[in-house]
This record gives sequence, C-alpha cells and structure tokens, in this order.
Amino acid sequence: TEIYTLSLHDALPILTAAAAYAAKPTVPIHAWWSIPSEHTSSERYQELAGAGFTTSMSPMPDLDAVQKALDAAKGTGVKLFVTCPELGRDPEGTVRRFMNHPALAGWHLTDEPNAKEFPHLADWTKRIQAVDRAHPCYINLFPTYANAEQLGTPTYQAHVDSFLACVPVPFVSYDHYSVTTGGLREDYYENLEIVSGAARNAGKPFWAFSLAVAHDPYPIPTEAEIRFQVFSILAYGAQTVQYFTYWTPKSTTWNFHEAPIDTLGNRTPTYDRVRKVNREIQSYADVFVDAKVITVAHTGSPIPKGTKPFVPFAPFSDVTTGGRGAVVSRIENAGATYLVVVNRDY
Repeated sequence: TEIYTLSLHDALPILTAAAAYAAKPTVPIHAWWSIPSEHTSSERYQELAGAGFTTSMSPMPDLDAVQKALDAAKGTGVKLFVTCPELGRDPEGTVRRFMNHPALAGWHLTDEPNAKEFPHLADWTKRIQAVDRAHPCYINLFPTYANAEQLGTPTYQAHVDSFLACVPVPFVSYDHYSVTTGGLREDYYENLEIVSGAARNAGKPFWAFSLAVAHDPYPIPTEAEIRFQVFSILAYGAQTVQYFTYWTPKSTTWNFHEAPIDTLGNRTPTYDRVRKVNREIQSYADVFVDAKVITVAHTGSPIPKGTKPFVPFAPFSDVTTGGRGAVVSRIENAGATYLVVVNRDY
C-alpha cells in the first residue's frame, strides 16, 4: 500500500470534479418483469444494474420472497417496486413490513386496468398512502390500440382523463409497443401526445416504454429500434424509461423470446443492446431529468396523426429534414434551452 499526500491546492480540482460527478442527475430506467423469485440473488441484481437499470418489478409469490429480493437488491443500485398477493389482501400490513427497507422503490398495484376498476384502485392507493407516502404507487395503463371494451370508456382520451381524475398516483405510466413486423404503428405519436398532455394538465410526470422482448407481432429488438423508442419518449418529456421485459416470460400464448435475459437465465444479444442505449440515455441526463417540455412538433409531410407541425423559434430559422421527418422538441432545464431532434425512421 502506498500513501500519497496532496496539498489543498492540488486536491481541490479533484474534489470539485468528484462533487460534480456525484451531483449529476440519473434518468430512472425501469425493468418491467425482471428477475423471477427463483433466481433471486445479489449477483442477478448486480447484472441488472450493469445493464443500466435503476428500478425493477418482478411478481413475487409471497412476503418471504419479497424480503429475499429486497435484501438481495440492497446495495446493488437497483430498487424494487413490490408486488405480491399480500399487497392486495393486506396492504397496510405489507407496507408496514417493507416501507423502511433501503431497496424499496414503491408499490406495483396492477397493469392495464379497465375503467371500472378505477374506484377500487383509488381506494387501494389511498390505503397504501395512509401508511407510506414516501414510496409511489404504480399503475400502468393501456395503449391507444386497446379497444373500448378493454378500456371501459368510449375513447382513449376519456380513459386517461378518468384515471387521473380518480386515482391519486403521483405519475402516469402507459405502454405502447410501436415497432411491429409490419412497421411503425400509426398511432404511436398520438398516444404520446394524449398521455403527455394529460400528465402535463394534471401536473404529474409520465413514464413510457421501449419493447425489449420479441413476441407476435413484434420482432427481436435491434439497437436502432430501442434507441428510437427511448429517445422518442424522452423528447416528449418522459421522466422514466421502462422496458418490457428484462427477463423472458414463459408463455404458451405470446411466443416471448430474446429479452435481455432468456427463460433459463442466460444473456441474449438484446442485453448488450439495451445496456449500450441505457448508457447513451445517461449521457443526456442533464437535458431530460426534470425537464420542462415547451413544445413538441414534427417535420415532414405528412406529419403523424394528432401531432403539430414544427414552427421555427429563435435562434433557429428552420429545421429541415428529408425522409419521414423527425420529432422536434424544445426543452428547458436548469436555465438552458435545448433543441431535441429524433428521427421518425428507426
């Protein structure tokens, strides 16, 4: 062991750089359907963190499995959204047991509820919040391509507005898997417009997804397709990037394959693609974390349904693109103004 002594003059730049690094913001990146309970270990959560994830959700069979997962995640840089049967049967008791655990991120209640479930979800959320207001309740909504029977409302806009008016969650999350074997879904940007606008009107952030697992009718995600999805949602102001899924689910219906981790626990090529894009996301954290989106518009002709054409603003006289056009977002953050341009052709 060698010991070096630095003068204050020499040490100050090092300390200043270290403080700046420590203060750098982090874009939250969520792994939806993550490490199964039977694979719980600190090594697995370290692997998850190594791919750039900061939070995780895995359905757990019981309280003991939740405890084991939280203990395994502690110190890895990943925090968990807890979901288990007891959270529904005894929310107060479950919350009291885990609310002070350092690896807890929040409480995962349900996925893609029908509007008829909103009053129950509001009551469930309030029961949890009465015990623990420090950790958020998570509920994920349908995309625009869900039908009226699934939504429980005549329109998608009514579905989102009704949810935000009824259920007191601190953010709104939704899924939309845009890249199919037939190309880009036509309603992708319309979905972004509806949710980002509703969240803005409610004074809440929104979370959105990139697809990371192939299944019918979705192809094995390429690096370009992943990058397209994450930067599209960030340009619209998303405050958490989510991936469906991290671990490949076992299913006889959906033909899931090639998520970052396969059903046996082995890494696939998708793991490295996701890890690379997640590093790129963090390189722009100063732009996107706590950003205020002033305008989002589109170049090209025609522009996508539900969107607005780009109108130049100082100091830019114009933004001109070929091909399919681009998303052009004006973002303000910490006194700076950014122009974000994302190609609509992945």
